[in-house]
Amino acid sequence: MNANPILVEVLRGASIESAHRGALAIVDADGALHTARGDIERPVFPRSAVKLLQALPLVASGAAERWQLDDDELALACASHGGEERHTAAAASMLAKAGVDAGALECGTHWPAFDGALKALAARGQAPSALHNNCSGKHAGFVCLGCLMAQASDRRDYVRGYLQPGHPVMREVTAALQAATGCDLARAAVGTDGCSIPTYAIPLRQLAQAFARVATGQGLSADRARAARRLRAAVAKAPFMVAGSGRFDSRVMERLGERVCCKVGAEGVYCAALPELGLGVAIKVDDGNTARAAEVVMAAVIERLLPLADADAGFMRSLSEPVLVNWNGIEVGRLRPAALLRG
Repeated sequence: MNANPILVEVLRGASIESAHRGALAIVDADGALHTARGDIERPVFPRSAVKLLQALPLVASGAAERWQLDDDELALACASHGGEERHTAAAASMLAKAGVDAGALECGTHWPAFDGALKALAARGQAPSALHNNCSGKHAGFVCLGCLMAQASDRRDYVRGYLQPGHPVMREVTAALQAATGCDLARAAVGTDGCSIPTYAIPLRQLAQAFARVATGQGLSADRARAARRLRAAVAKAPFMVAGSGRFDSRVMERLGERVCCKVGAEGVYCAALPELGLGVAIKVDDGNTARAAEVVMAAVIERLLPLADADAGFMRSLSEPVLVNWNGIEVGRLRPAALLRG
């Protein structure tokens, strides 16, 4: 396989100190290529970048309506959040509406990812719970789906083990992911995600097409197209819930609203839907650098494709070419997209 191209350069002073290679696919809902950089046919684990796709059954099934989930809660179902108070409160509310509590979550426990929330919790002498897990909203969505599917059965008993591939809840989630991407997941490489659900290796081209389908509804069933619209609207109304204070996803969607629906995944994966263009975007940075390289690529793509007012263009340029400072606040360099992303 040929090496993927350099997508991001890291400058110290005026010299290139390091670089990040990767691949980029921009595709429409029919699968037609708008842009291809690097190997977009190699399957990659999308990780948390596909949380919106995994949340489609929550809405399509009627569970979101049955439990009267609001915008904050639906956005949280698509989130990798920082464990801030608003995040944990929404996850707890979702579970309570479905008649269960945090004991139903099987995502595991870790300290809040947002430093301020971590320090506040520690200062109160409290330990973290599963609600602080950055995937608790997604898992709360799974539990809400399972509680609807339980019908007359005991809800807590029915949802137990929901993260196993053969559980009815996870079968619904996997079916939605397969339908959106068009990838035969029965033949795909499979691993275990950080929150313990299955993660399937899918080519970037098909991930990008899935997000074009999210952007347009084209190629999805009527129920899933409706679910995609509802989730995009919720994310646009409550972008803080998708990530949190200072995070790229929340900042971009707070600024641009429904024009962009973007979601980061671990190990340098990023996906986005651009509804007004009918396009989907999928990125994979080879070295797994998310917070630095993948964000620069996504910012450059948005900046390049969307017509932006001057203030919005300046905001996106601050994300596509961020300045690097040291601990004394001295500017030491910057990141920049490679020329192939500007052309």
